[in-house]
Amino acid sequence: MKKLIPFMFFALLLTSCSTGYQKPVLYYWGGNVNSVTTRYDKAFYNNYKKQSPESVCELICTYEDMLNNPGGARKVPPPGICAEYAYLLLQAGAADTFANNATDSQKKVFKTSDYGALFRQKGAELLEKEMTLYPESALFIKPLVEKFKSTMQ
Repeated sequence: MKKLIPFMFFALLLTSCSTGYQKPVLYYWGGNVNSVTTRYDKAFYNNYKKQSPESVCELICTYEDMLNNPGGARKVPPPGICAEYAYLLLQAGAADTFANNATDSQKKVFKTSDYGALFRQKGAELLEKEMTLYPESALFIKPLVEKFKSTMQ
């Protein structure tokens, strides 16, 4: 019986650590795919690992979800997400890739079929939004905005 007491104390100690309390997250990263991977993690990795038209479409929709449903404690997109998304939208061929390869459900995310104009406008707005939400990013984002504006004239 005396040998059982330290074991019971240790078991009680371990079970008391699990209270079911989850620490609130600061930002929303696109929902969990599993206990450690978010939708953003999966989409970004898949696109990085082997960029395909399908992976680009999935990444665009993931970014859009993160912007339209900003969860977490701050209720704003995570730092850098607006700039990453803008960069993706402003890349040459992104609109055509999306138009030609997105599924019908992915296309419903945007209520237009003119993806070229939408992506250019949204990309410019997102760069501005990044600087508004995270002023420290202006050092890096302002030159991109100026370059983008000069190419659009």
